[in-house]
Amino acid sequence: MNHSKSAAPAFPDLPRPVSTCRPLRRRRTPAAGNAPRAMYGLPSAAAPQLPSHRACFASSSVPPVRAASAHCCAGLKQARPPAAAAAVAGRAAAPLLAAALLLSAAPYGLPAATPPAFAQPVSEGAALFRKACIGCHDMGGNILQPGATLFLKDLERNGVATEEELYNITYYGKGRMPGFGEKCTPRGQCTFGPRLSEDDIKLLASFVKSQAENGWPKIEGDGE
Repeated sequence: MNHSKSAAPAFPDLPRPVSTCRPLRRRRTPAAGNAPRAMYGLPSAAAPQLPSHRACFASSSVPPVRAASAHCCAGLKQARPPAAAAAVAGRAAAPLLAAALLLSAAPYGLPAATPPAFAQPVSEGAALFRKACIGCHDMGGNILQPGATLFLKDLERNGVATEEELYNITYYGKGRMPGFGEKCTPRGQCTFGPRLSEDDIKLLASFVKSQAENGWPKIEGDGE
């Protein structure tokens, strides 16, 4: 028996199978700044890197909170009306507000307080009355002729109840009433003191008429 190793059988050369699978490659994760370019396949020059909000705040000299506050304030400024329109509206509302305050200050059932525009002539008339008339007509009376007071019933009875009639008797005088006009004649009927201008006599006539219609209330500035 031949125990020698037998030669390996001879096999014909067969073609080696060709693999159709490609070796797996590890995909590289693009950097954060290159993500848009890698995603859309654009070259770096065509897709510049956009700064993030955090980078914008970091590069600005204004802190993030202050920058947000400035943006909010800018929106409020745009919502404000123009300064000229606000000033015109304020000037237009001022007279209405003043009138409302005057009306609301009066008690219920009583007339409203005298507006400032009318208070000045009354004060001037009162000053003229104290200067030229109060010696004989204090509180609307008459120390020379008791029946010729400045109360409304006596003025009507004596025919001097209108402002025109009060002006004439104050300018030219009548009876024991001396005239105070600058052109008053005759001399014996006129005052020997200072004369009054036409405007002053008009103020006096208006003041006396107003006092008579209101029952001669106390004149501002008179003593108790």
